[in-house]
Amino acid sequence: MKKTLTSLLMAGVATAAQAEMVTQPVAYDIDGEPYQGMLVYDGSVSDSRPGLLMVPNWMGVTEQAADKAYRVAGSEYVVFIADMYGKDIRPQDADEAGKAASFVRDDRARQRQRVNAALEVFKEQTDQVALDTSKMAAIGFCFGGGTVLELARSGTEIGGVVSFHGNLDTPNADDAQAIKTSVLVLHGADDPYVPPEQVQAFEAEMRAAEVDWQLTSYGGAVHSFTDPTAAMPGQAEYHPLVAERAFAAMHLFLRERLAE
Repeated sequence: MKKTLTSLLMAGVATAAQAEMVTQPVAYDIDGEPYQGMLVYDGSVSDSRPGLLMVPNWMGVTEQAADKAYRVAGSEYVVFIADMYGKDIRPQDADEAGKAASFVRDDRARQRQRVNAALEVFKEQTDQVALDTSKMAAIGFCFGGGTVLELARSGTEIGGVVSFHGNLDTPNADDAQAIKTSVLVLHGADDPYVPPEQVQAFEAEMRAAEVDWQLTSYGGAVHSFTDPTAAMPGQAEYHPLVAERAFAAMHLFLRERLAE
């Protein structure tokens, strides 16, 4: 059932375009277990648009994730929010989110399987919305940022992946040899959860595999800098200026990677 989310306002400002944004739950299975992602798009646009798979932060598929998808999609993209936990797992607090995210991250094969399954489900949604499946990319935030990097490391052919304040580590750096896409990492320079040693290891990994990669490190930013609800000074904190810069960098990257 389609539903217009007029209650969701990007950055607290409603516009006519946002009033046209539509969300649509999408149920699917992985190994017989139920999952439920969400399509987010501007219902006033009838032309076919590129698709962005979005992996949210560790809280999973939430209204906040839909709000962020609003901002990303605009009239340019169709977004599918991936369910990385399963339909019956919806964390209610940080402790529950940490357990759910750790269960996925601790098994990178599981993480890659779930994100790839979501991408395939997304490609099947052409009967629901005008979607150009020849132009697909993936973006992720925090836990989701690390997940889209694992999508790339799994060898999936996609237009590009963008990680916002995501973890950069991986158990086997040689897996980067399988990357067939371009990578953009948008990182808070003072992120205590992604320290310089992890950044340096990631850079070495990308160089060794000769990946087309970029990493922008934003001074004064910590973890979760795009999340308006993040309020842990020095650890995870919203930084509106850096968020705007990062989204601008994402759009530039995607327009390049998804150009005809």
